[in-house]
Amino acid sequence: MGRLCETEGLTDIQEEILKTVRVFVEDKILPVAGALEAKDEYPTEIVEGLKELGLFGLMIPEEYGGLGESLLTYALCVEEIARGWMSVSGVINTHFIVAYMLLQHGTPEQKQKYLPRMATGEVRGAFSMSEPSLGSDVAAIKTKAVRDGDEYVIDGQKMWLTNGGSSNLVAVLVKTDEGHDDSVSVYKRMTTFLVEKEPGFGETAQGVTVPGKIEKMGYKGVDTTEMVLEGHRISADQILGGEPGKGFYQMMDGVEVGRVNVAARACGIANRAFELGVAYAQQRETFGKPIAQHQAILFRIAEMATKVETAHAMMVRAARMKDRGERNDVEAGMAKMLASEYCNEVVEDSFRIHGGYGYSKEYEIERLYREAAFMLIGEGTTDIQKMIIGRRLLEDYKLR
Repeated sequence: MGRLCETEGLTDIQEEILKTVRVFVEDKILPVAGALEAKDEYPTEIVEGLKELGLFGLMIPEEYGGLGESLLTYALCVEEIARGWMSVSGVINTHFIVAYMLLQHGTPEQKQKYLPRMATGEVRGAFSMSEPSLGSDVAAIKTKAVRDGDEYVIDGQKMWLTNGGSSNLVAVLVKTDEGHDDSVSVYKRMTTFLVEKEPGFGETAQGVTVPGKIEKMGYKGVDTTEMVLEGHRISADQILGGEPGKGFYQMMDGVEVGRVNVAARACGIANRAFELGVAYAQQRETFGKPIAQHQAILFRIAEMATKVETAHAMMVRAARMKDRGERNDVEAGMAKMLASEYCNEVVEDSFRIHGGYGYSKEYEIERLYREAAFMLIGEGTTDIQKMIIGRRLLEDYKLR
């Protein structure tokens, strides 16, 4: 390992966890990632290995059977995994967000019901906020839950569920307008339901259909789906936290940690792209010497490394703020924005260093080129991050 992406102040336990994950990535992910990605095949053996390592319960407290680690530890593990194959980090990301939301907002009964089984990977979580007709405009969701005695009936269509097929527990954001008039903010008319279903495709529960995988240019292996709810009856007990109207704020809390996760993924991809580029530059010769000795390539290597280090530092800072219990929407947004943009730039520079071979599917950089694009839109686009950051800064720097 080189000098990039080192993190100061880690405990011995954190160092040991990261070392274990790094060895797993080198031995179990990197050798097979290319072949699995080419076939768009779900990485079953890798996922089983992650279960054995305890990564599905990394941040779940020990009282529920997890490892009780911090967001920083989780983010650094994600960075390592994404360095091997970004799709694998996606397998645990939405699971982690749902576990985090349960931990922060669930009732004692909900925590006891789900967290121990989430820690082992028996229950696998997915996170559902978006819909076909909206992207970042969460307030425009149309999926609706109507109260019927002690139950609700949910109708609507959700989109872009990572792990939509492989999961058996989905945190779903819907509209619940009971007892509200138009004067009540739309953000207080949203509720998160914990929808249980069977893994797979087709009708996976009463009134719940997962049609199939969405074909994507990258982010292969992991299943990304839509989900159709038609008259799905669900108990009021399945409202996250037990009280309607708090769904938007619960989801935004989950998205904040999700943005740290995406920043970590982008750091991992960028670090791998740098490794591939700097290695190729020392092997490939033109005009009688390795291309690394040409000033143009040397400058490119220096810029790539600096971007990798900067993104890593921003990601670590955002994670540590959340671990201290501080609001980190600005820092998480900055880390996600910077890491995703720098990731794309570093991957493109590595792609250029590879020349024509970078365009060949035989070289790993081709896969990274497609994966990096997803970082720009996952967990909110760069433009959305800028809006969040800008509005919060205006609050902090308001003229007196």
